[in-house]
Amino acid sequence: MDMKQTFDVVIVGAGPGGYVAAIRAAQLGLKAAVIEKDKPGGVCLNIGCIPSKALIHQAELFRSIAGLAEMGIQADPAGLDYRKVQQKSRAAADKLSRGVQYLLEKNKVTLLAGEAVAVKPGAVTLKDGQTVSGRNVILATGSSPRELRGFAFDEKRILSSTGALMLEELPESLLILGSGAIGVEFAHIMNAFGVTVHLVEMLDRILPLEDDDCIDVLAKSFKKRGVKLYTATKAVSQQEADGKLQVLLEAKDGKQTTITVDQVLVSAGRVPNTAGLGLAEAGVTLDGGGFVEIGDYGQTSVPGIYAIGDIVRTPLLAHVASREGEIAVEHIAGQKPEPRIDLTAIPAATYCEPQVASFGLNERQALEKGIAHKKAVFPYRGAGKSVAIEQPKGLVKVLTDPESGEILGAHIVGAEATELIHELLLAKKAELLPEDIATMIHAHPTLSEILLEVMRSVDGLPVHI
Repeated sequence: MDMKQTFDVVIVGAGPGGYVAAIRAAQLGLKAAVIEKDKPGGVCLNIGCIPSKALIHQAELFRSIAGLAEMGIQADPAGLDYRKVQQKSRAAADKLSRGVQYLLEKNKVTLLAGEAVAVKPGAVTLKDGQTVSGRNVILATGSSPRELRGFAFDEKRILSSTGALMLEELPESLLILGSGAIGVEFAHIMNAFGVTVHLVEMLDRILPLEDDDCIDVLAKSFKKRGVKLYTATKAVSQQEADGKLQVLLEAKDGKQTTITVDQVLVSAGRVPNTAGLGLAEAGVTLDGGGFVEIGDYGQTSVPGIYAIGDIVRTPLLAHVASREGEIAVEHIAGQKPEPRIDLTAIPAATYCEPQVASFGLNERQALEKGIAHKKAVFPYRGAGKSVAIEQPKGLVKVLTDPESGEILGAHIVGAEATELIHELLLAKKAELLPEDIATMIHAHPTLSEILLEVMRSVDGLPVHI
């Protein structure tokens, strides 16, 4: 390509923030280019959301062997070849990465292979010395796994989430440090395939950002499956001994325990990829954690430079990055998008078993902040479909304003929670009231009837409990 041409917008990074921004730019008539040093799709598609969900699907198929036995069908789990499981996950990622490349081509977005090393208003310099000119620049460089002191990644014994996705052989035992969405999902996957899993969390509960009642359901399920949980516990050190790793854990009360495992997975958050871009030299303001400070539409401190996704202080989620990319591009195009993202209307989804999904205020936050709220809870077992499909464990909790009836937050643990959450989120966004869902006819039998019943429960009128 002619590197002398000038684009309306140059986007650094082709993850779910960058490639969606580029396509939206094309839709608005802007000439767009995307710079990517690896494969289109970013972490999410290549070494995150997509391949992990492929592994989860395979794990759940493997767990279904017990159900087959109840029907008299004999299957030998000893025949498991995990290499084939991993290959399926890579095939899914590769297929979708090619799909992103196709979408960029279809929308006439220029995809440039290269690594950005300097950003300034109007131009991005690549590692090979070439310069890409753009009237506007959007930084969408994503994030990387955070290392813990004493647990540096070697991707052999000490794994990041990337290393865990690339495993072709299962360890006999695995210790996971951090029980956010990534840690919990890998605990589910590895336990399903027969690995002895130790899940360690520094805070008082696993999935610490989620609702306490939902987490109780998940924790009981994990314990029943044999996942060993250590909460209010930190990892102090590790050392190799006889081909294994000995990890010293320390509980909040000071009690120490040594756990011997084959491998350790560190899933203790992520750090923004803002180093090596010359941002300070360009005048772009970063906060103490290396995140870019932005205005309502993703504008940085330098006119013409925007930042979106994991490098700004909003939830590090692919769907957040995508929407931020659209907002930035619409602002560049002179549109009037909604300023910033409503943090109370972002769905969180964890694809363990049972699934956990939520948005908005949870009960713990409401109590800590003194926010008046009304709570309604309905159990999964009250819906006939949950019993029919042998998934009766779970609940839906909704918090509403006691005066206006406004939905303040919703929390689900159970089968298909990550799909069900969106009916409640749509109701919140549309400013519907509980009775609007409670009087809407839901098909029977469906899991969605749980949402009907929880909204009836707001007024103390559930039918099936």
